[in-house]
Amino acid sequence: MNNIISAILNLVRNPKINLIRAGDSRNRANSMGEALEEYIKDLFAGTVEETDPNMRNAALSATFSYLGNQNNPPDSMLHGGDAIEVKKIENKDSALALNSSYPKAKLYADSPMISKACRECENWMEKDMVYAVGVVGGNKLTSLAFVYGEDYCASKETYENIKSTIKTGVESIRTVEFSESKELGRVNHVDPLGITYLRIRGMWGIENPFTVFNYICKQDTSNAFNFMCIINNDKFNSFENAPDLYDFADKHKNLSISDVRIKDPNNPARLKEAKLITFFVEAEK
Repeated sequence: MNNIISAILNLVRNPKINLIRAGDSRNRANSMGEALEEYIKDLFAGTVEETDPNMRNAALSATFSYLGNQNNPPDSMLHGGDAIEVKKIENKDSALALNSSYPKAKLYADSPMISKACRECENWMEKDMVYAVGVVGGNKLTSLAFVYGEDYCASKETYENIKSTIKTGVESIRTVEFSESKELGRVNHVDPLGITYLRIRGMWGIENPFTVFNYICKQDTSNAFNFMCIINNDKFNSFENAPDLYDFADKHKNLSISDVRIKDPNNPARLKEAKLITFFVEAEK
């Protein structure tokens, strides 16, 4: 079964940093987010070099139980494995725009933000969440980070408490008719005719992993490409193919695996044991 270790091995074996697939002439900036999503799918499915669309589709179907849409998280889910959310940024200091969906340490099947197709694609209640964040300039991928939500984001109660506090505050305003919605809420009958309403929508954002984890990993900007992955030890040790990554690191000078301690997102005073996996492609001289 393909997993994040498989994706890292596929990346190191064949580090394609041009996001335009063979036969695809699109190079507009607004298509690069889609191109990054397709590239991440290819890494997990092992189809980076696959040019036959039927063969690629078959491999994607064998790898993923769900391939999402732009309106609902996640972007994809592995059969019996993790959920994946892909985010494109234009420089290593940019924050991630999450819009109406707050950061997710885990993905839950009862979340109102996910689609019916996602909820019913397999028998599941909870999935670990992988954030795949790419820095894209033009059609080139210059940096990529994989990080698990539980190592990156606070628990859902942290964000739900903020939402409920805002809703309670709005409901407490006299003369305001508040109603529940999938957003933060809605105020009805704002005007005397009762024909105007106000949607209260959250616009969530979070600092990117390169910024959040700069205390354990700093990028060498002289490289053509930098990769960083952080996996807590409990999760890393659950992968049967983790030894394959160590074997590959012994043979590849640009791939390294280090033991690190990262801050617990729910209590920064507590440090978690984790693996830092880095890989780079040197710039051509």
